[in-house]
Amino acid sequence: MMSVLAFARKSLVRFVLGAAALAVAACDTLPVATGPVTGGSGAVNVALLVPGGSGQASDELLARSLQNAARLAMADLNGVTVNLRVYNTAGQPGQAQAMAIQAANEGAQVILGPVFAQEANAAGVAVAGRGLNVLSFSNNSDIAGGNVFVLGPTFQNTAERLSRYAVRNGKSRIMVVHERNTAGEVGRAAIERGVASAGGSVVAVSGYEFSQNGVVAAAPGIVASARSTSANAVFMTADTAGALPLVTQLLRDNGLDTEATRLIGLTRWDIPAATLALPGVQGGWFALPDPGLYAQYQSRYQAAYGEAPHPISGLAYDGIAAIGALARRGQAGAINSASLTQGAGFVGVNGIFRLRGDGTNERGLAVAQVRNGQMVVIDPAPRSFGGAGF
Repeated sequence: MMSVLAFARKSLVRFVLGAAALAVAACDTLPVATGPVTGGSGAVNVALLVPGGSGQASDELLARSLQNAARLAMADLNGVTVNLRVYNTAGQPGQAQAMAIQAANEGAQVILGPVFAQEANAAGVAVAGRGLNVLSFSNNSDIAGGNVFVLGPTFQNTAERLSRYAVRNGKSRIMVVHERNTAGEVGRAAIERGVASAGGSVVAVSGYEFSQNGVVAAAPGIVASARSTSANAVFMTADTAGALPLVTQLLRDNGLDTEATRLIGLTRWDIPAATLALPGVQGGWFALPDPGLYAQYQSRYQAAYGEAPHPISGLAYDGIAAIGALARRGQAGAINSASLTQGAGFVGVNGIFRLRGDGTNERGLAVAQVRNGQMVVIDPAPRSFGGAGF
């Protein structure tokens, strides 16, 4: 128990730093490179905005990984010419705005990136009057809309996928447990909408102060509420960098039968992999992109560049894959909202995905369960829209 509490204390500290990064998306820069050209007909000019130039080692690693992933995707295109120019944003909205304008002046037909939300919003506003769309790497739905699309996995998409699976499998009386902070409130709302759309019922909602003492104080009441409302699932917003290790352990310690009342996570429980060994998460469900496809990408990236890809770098591959697919169909000169939001969607290293008219996205996700310290896929990611899982 003490080791679990120590893990959780460290996680709660890390969350304060990590939550802001998860909630944002964009970049700023100076153009640093012109990428190789691949293919034949249907040329398209792509501006890639990455967070290089900030002076932070983590940003430089991410910038390099995004560029590498984009070039890996370009190498997979057939019959398509992609002219890639890379612009550094340094993670600053003003720089992102300036680089987006420069990219437009230099002939970009679409902007891929940036990473952080405020910068993506600034880039989108800067080129809205130029007819350019921004495919940002953010997962923040607040910035989506108009000419800005988010490629990152959204809370809403995950909540809907897990809610559908839960209701189909007899877990339709769902209690929502969330942190009393911005991320927790956004997650709570997404879960409530997801459960409603799946035909389930939210039978209780319980929040806790985002601190160790807050989780400890709230746990007995959460368990009591789950029992009194006959909830057969507890859907949580907590993540591995935050309260998840502590809250799952304390729910068990306070007598929650997690077989009868299944724990469901809005966030991934397999990153870091050490989380899977925690007693509190055993039996729980969470969602993730198609693990088979992503494993292939990791292997190819490692072989090509001699290092592991950054976890979000696959979004750059997905963006190039979508742009290339449109160019192949002769739509290189019209990468507009109508073509980007076509219903068939696209396929990338994270599986199938499609962009919605409101700037958000739908992704085909797998459902996994934690069993004996391992992740086991219990419902595969769909391979087409309209198939199982949608």
